[in-house]
Amino acid sequence: MLAESGSGHALVMDGPPEHGGRNLGVRPMEMLLMGMGGCTQFDVLLILRRGRHQVSFCEVALEAERAETDPKVFTRIHAHFRVGGKGLTDKAVERAVTLSAEKYCSASIMLGAMAEVTHDFEIVEVE
Repeated sequence: MLAESGSGHALVMDGPPEHGGRNLGVRPMEMLLMGMGGCTQFDVLLILRRGRHQVSFCEVALEAERAETDPKVFTRIHAHFRVGGKGLTDKAVERAVTLSAEKYCSASIMLGAMAEVTHDFEIVEVE
């Protein structure tokens, strides 16, 4: 299936053959997690840059668990942030991650209404 957004972008979503798909694209539930990851990653970078921190990159890896019965909603989501920059402090990164999770990232907040959402981070010093 080709999904088109209101902003004019498109991507391919599909399912496994055993469910009638052709395995040609990302699964719709994977897209939910990818959306959350992109949303929160963008927030963390923006918050740190607005605070005039020298941040070079932010990566977020998500792990999730789903209910065993239908509807197989997410029950637990953990986000691990890997943030690189020069002179970043735990305090600054923790603040950015927390603000994203609790105030700015609509996807994270929406999924958090159904699932337990947790996070942690690591800082990579970049010269």
